[in-house]
Amino acid sequence: MTAQIIDGRAVAARMKQELAAQVCEMKQRHDGLTPGLAVVLVGEDPASQVYVRNKKLACESVGFRSTSHTLPAATTQDELLALIAQLNADPMVNGILVQLPLPSAINEQMVINAIDPLKDVDGFHPVNIGCQSIGLASLAPCTPSGCMILIEEVEKDLSGKKALVVGRSNIVGKPMASMLLKANCTVTMAHSRTRNLPEECAQADIIIAALGRPAFLRGAWIKEGAIVIDVGINRVTNEETGKSQLVGDVAFDEALPHVGAITPVPGGVGPMTIACLMQNTLKATKMQNGWA
Repeated sequence: MTAQIIDGRAVAARMKQELAAQVCEMKQRHDGLTPGLAVVLVGEDPASQVYVRNKKLACESVGFRSTSHTLPAATTQDELLALIAQLNADPMVNGILVQLPLPSAINEQMVINAIDPLKDVDGFHPVNIGCQSIGLASLAPCTPSGCMILIEEVEKDLSGKKALVVGRSNIVGKPMASMLLKANCTVTMAHSRTRNLPEECAQADIIIAALGRPAFLRGAWIKEGAIVIDVGINRVTNEETGKSQLVGDVAFDEALPHVGAITPVPGGVGPMTIACLMQNTLKATKMQNGWA
């Protein structure tokens, strides 16, 4: 069996081209109205700085207005909440993203809860999560949204498919299961207490691996022809070269002979997360203006 490598970079590039065209049309129709995204970074975590830079570049590529608020690691929770209140009230800001993780002295959930749900382009606010779970219009979490788009690149009709979500985080696992249910899949969630994970994998037509453990899912566990979406981004040292590299949660080379389609790491889910953030920002702008 020849596996299809699902090219997240190509799909994300196509999405951004489509978004850029929609933004251009919005500006022409609505007196130059331009979606604005505000990104807040607290501290100097190198990985977070890279993510923020990539999001700024993505904004520029689709014609958004982008502002960055970089705060010192010593910023207090009250100071951060005051900034969020300011951004909530700013009509030029349509989307607010607070880069996680935050310093340990700051309560992340309290910060998420403080963001206006209509500007919560990460899709983490309890209002958005709740609306999504019962099928109401909402801003959905970006990574699961990107996963769904990649799955549908391979299989449009998911009705009746058996889907396994490995990992039950609030950011990926739980909303991912909700989206698959909405697509009429039969969904199983696996986690650290799941017994006989290989048996669960062997029955799944679709596997979403989001547990944060490098090469944990072995190729021999996977059902022949399954679609595998690898959300994991793990930095490890290559034993042969001694250099650092990124790997997913799936043993990619082992999986290739078994899968029908699989996402690589890097170049799979990662680019889609940023593309879906851009999509959410445009959607938030429309919702705030009563167009969606």
